[in-house]
Amino acid sequence: MLVEMNLQAFVKELASDSPAPGGGSVAALSGALGAGLISMVCNLTIGKEGYEAYESDMVEVRAKSESLYASLLERIDNDTEAFNKVMAAFKMKKETDEDKAARKASIQNAFKGACDSPFSIAEECLAVIRLADSIVDKGNINAVSDMGVAAAQALAGLEGAVMNVRINLPSIKDEAYVEEKKAAVQKMLDEGMSLRQAVQEKVDAKL
Repeated sequence: MLVEMNLQAFVKELASDSPAPGGGSVAALSGALGAGLISMVCNLTIGKEGYEAYESDMVEVRAKSESLYASLLERIDNDTEAFNKVMAAFKMKKETDEDKAARKASIQNAFKGACDSPFSIAEECLAVIRLADSIVDKGNINAVSDMGVAAAQALAGLEGAVMNVRINLPSIKDEAYVEEKKAAVQKMLDEGMSLRQAVQEKVDAKL
């Protein structure tokens, strides 16, 4: 599993001529790193003098960020598996009309899976940015730069995931599905960029 590799092995595999892992897995990792930083900020704030008023908020956000980074780490491998299913579908036999019909259906299902995977990554990366925005004014001041990095990492993950949704949409014949996904990812991207800018401005004010 990719998620069980050390950093050197993962980057080496990423750099190889294999098309997977690729941008989707990296997007998931970016989001997970952002969520991990949020957990760190919470841990550096909980129990510290001067931050008692934010204790319950930090405990709640820490639980959410821990859940998000666990899920996003799983998606590193899930995204690669989704891509591999597309490749497997293209390799299906096409000797008879039934073969061709089955292959065509499998390809379409696989492409939807290849969209659904980064779409879920995008949703969770946006959730990470929302968490960063919710505590950037409450966390330990000594870790405020980490909040900025968390939001930046999560936005990178969101942007990368959206690109991986969009690159697969032209291959999908279901027009309603395509239009729904196009609108949804644009909405997520707009919100994520706005929130990240808000976080950055608050961070800059404290640096």
